[in-house]
Parts: sequence; C-alpha cells; structure tokens
Amino acid sequence: MRLVVTDPAEAAVVDQLQVRLVRPEAEGEWNRLMAENHYLKKAQMVGEQLRYVAEYRGQWMALLGWSAAAYHLKGRDGEIGWDENQRRARLHLVANNARFCRLGAAGQYPNLASRALALNLERLSEDWRAKYGHPIVLVESFVDREWFRGTAYKATGWKAVGTTAGFKRV
Repeated sequence: MRLVVTDPAEAAVVDQLQVRLVRPEAEGEWNRLMAENHYLKKAQMVGEQLRYVAEYRGQWMALLGWSAAAYHLKGRDGEIGWDENQRRARLHLVANNARFCRLGAAGQYPNLASRALALNLERLSEDWRAKYGHPIVLVESFVDREWFRGTAYKATGWKAVGTTAGFKRV
C-alpha cells in the first residue's frame, strides 16, 4: 500500500515505519502502554494472540494486538455465508484486531494508523502460522462509534458488516 502524504515530516515517519512482533521480554511494556493509552484501559486478550509494535527509528508509535475471533457474529457469519458447522470448523482461521492504539499526540501523523495496520496485515498470517500452525484468512475488529469513525480500517480496505448486540466475546 502506497500512501500519498504531503507533509514531509509525516512522510518520513510513515515511509520508514516498521511493524514487528513484540518480543516476550517486551510484552510487559506493551501491556503497560496499552493499559495506559487505550480507551478500554486493558491489555488483556483471549485465546490465540499476537502483539505487535509499529516503530519509527526504534520509537514505539502504535500498538496492535490480535486475538481469537469472536465466537458468534451475525454480520460476519452472514457475510461469509457460514452455517453453524462451517463456523465451528473454520473460526480458528479468523483473527480479531482486539487492540489498536496509536501513541503520541492526537492528530500527529494522521496516516500512521492506516500504514501501521497495512504493514501488520502483510505479515499477520505468516506470523500466526509460525506460532499456532495455521494461517489467518480473515480479520475482524470492532469500532466503538462513540469514540471512533474507523478511518484506518476503511483506508486499508476493511468492510463494515454490521453492529454487535453487546460487549462480550460470545
């Protein structure tokens, strides 16, 4: 994905941004920063999970966390066309972008979030396969419309498929 960025300072950051897995010894720092900076104030994720950091010259700019997919999502399952048996057999191939947090000043580097997400998606399936023995073929996330518009997801080609009926994994 190639972004057109007109601000030279932002272009330098966005062009040199790198996304990598968080090393086990840095998971505590990732959890701390997520709890301090994410609007949900929690770093906890469920099931299979991977933590990533987007960094510019070693400085952490964003945190991304992927976990097991939500068990039932009417919109997702309907969009895919899954029946109950197919959902049970294939749900492990779906990852949930359970946490996404930009660090730093609000409004600084407006294209950073979509760039970080795009870079993360380029490597997610292979990293998942290396850790859990299977690829990821579909991703999902939830956007709290009271707080966000989902711009980074829209900019990276995600599609809204419905609203949820609650806040639990099931």
